[in-house]
Amino acid sequence: MAVASLNKFTVPLASDQSASTQGLLMPKLKYRFRVSFENFGITTPRSELTKQVVDFMRPTVSQERMEIPIYNSRIYLGGRPTWETTTVNLRDDAQGNVSKLVGEQMQKQYDFMEQSSAASGIDYKFITRCEILDGGNGAFAPTTLETWELYGCFLTNVNYGDANYGTNEPMQVALTIRFDNMVQWGPGEQGVGVGIGAAVERSLGDATTGASAAQG
Repeated sequence: MAVASLNKFTVPLASDQSASTQGLLMPKLKYRFRVSFENFGITTPRSELTKQVVDFMRPTVSQERMEIPIYNSRIYLGGRPTWETTTVNLRDDAQGNVSKLVGEQMQKQYDFMEQSSAASGIDYKFITRCEILDGGNGAFAPTTLETWELYGCFLTNVNYGDANYGTNEPMQVALTIRFDNMVQWGPGEQGVGVGIGAAVERSLGDATTGASAAQG
């Protein structure tokens, strides 16, 4: 059958690496996603923010380099990881729901009227959740392919954007989010981390340690 030729639209692999009939894997599409916020601001529902999301920058992580000088040479080890800030752009709606929620979150972090700051991080930190979806809608509920869940979030920068007679674009509010940690979840229910946050065996010399080893 002619359709069988579609299985060849990929990189040819050795016979012991993949099935000979495997085609190209379906990619995740940038526009199929949903961003939600937990404990953001005061007003509920917070779903108004989800409806107005324009784009979301997935997390960036880097690991510091540790240099160990040894005799005539040197070796390198991984140091502490660092999560970079991420960004979310929102359309500013005519009823002011977005700007109100963003303002409430900033007030939780710092009271601009009374010049008073929050007592502790738990008073204002929130969770940001980005779900990559399969495109389902309406009668066909979307399936979550992957979830990026950011913990210990707070706003480090809010840009309310400009007003401009020369454009035909909606106003936007740009948020820069600093967070403490992130876990990557797989399809379906949470509880089993994949990638970042997955249970990975660790070894000490010849001994294997960690959650996976304890369960083995």
